[in-house]
Amino acid sequence: RIGRRRIGFAAETVRMVDGRDDTEEVLAQVTPEDVIEFGMIPEFVGRLPVITPLMPLTEDAMVRVLTEPKNALIRQYEYMFSLEGAKLTFSDDALREIARRALVRKTGARGLRAVMEELMLDMLYDLPEANADGAEFVLTHDAIKAGPRLDAIRVKRKESA
Repeated sequence: RIGRRRIGFAAETVRMVDGRDDTEEVLAQVTPEDVIEFGMIPEFVGRLPVITPLMPLTEDAMVRVLTEPKNALIRQYEYMFSLEGAKLTFSDDALREIARRALVRKTGARGLRAVMEELMLDMLYDLPEANADGAEFVLTHDAIKAGPRLDAIRVKRKESA
């Protein structure tokens, strides 16, 4: 309907436009007739009042999902640290690295929880024994790359004279 292309080994590959393939542009133009032609029965397609393609989230959108909702993942982990009397902070570059890792999984915002679990599981396990009352921890991009450990992300307190 939109354009006739060859299929098979001799077909041209998907074009990249602004870092995105043209599949997204084509999906935005899908109609109920296209879905029926694809093989869905008309009775089923009639039950779908709106057909809308879902586009992948960008890195900025993933960072917003991490930080903006009322029950955002970042707030949940900050709260878990506060239960032990500690303060947890994420740097902006750390948030971007977490978003990048989730984007690689291609599972949308659901990938954020899996990435956060991988990063935080051992630290949460070690936190009660870390004498963390009143301590501050800052998770940075470098700490994520190195594999975060509580002793590595702990902010040293300045002693007063």
